[in-house]
Amino acid sequence: MDSSQFRQDFPEFADTTIYKDSAINLWLALGEKTLAPDRWCDYLDLGLELFIAHNLSLAAGRELAAAVGGTPGQVKGPLTSKSVDKVSAGYDTGAVALQDGGFYNLTTYGIQFLQLARMVGTGGIQL
Repeated sequence: MDSSQFRQDFPEFADTTIYKDSAINLWLALGEKTLAPDRWCDYLDLGLELFIAHNLSLAAGRELAAAVGGTPGQVKGPLTSKSVDKVSAGYDTGAVALQDGGFYNLTTYGIQFLQLARMVGTGGIQL
């Protein structure tokens, strides 16, 4: 696994001016230290990629907030409703969020990562 493989598998992160190799490598190194290869087995690369994508997405949001004069790192949950004048929109975030997913429910990559982590973390199942 390396940054070029990550970009090939997740082309939405192809822009190297926004998603720098150094950031990918930072999250890759952390993921390699925290995801046990003997537990993840054949799913390790996908788990690492989802872990990286989740953290890059959150970092991009922080950078955007800073660029427009906001506070980077401000804690926010998923947007559940918004109204402008007489128009409003709401989203049922509970329909896609994982129970007790916390931080990982903040991105679709995090939800996929946590779902996969829960599957590989269950161990053997006997019916």
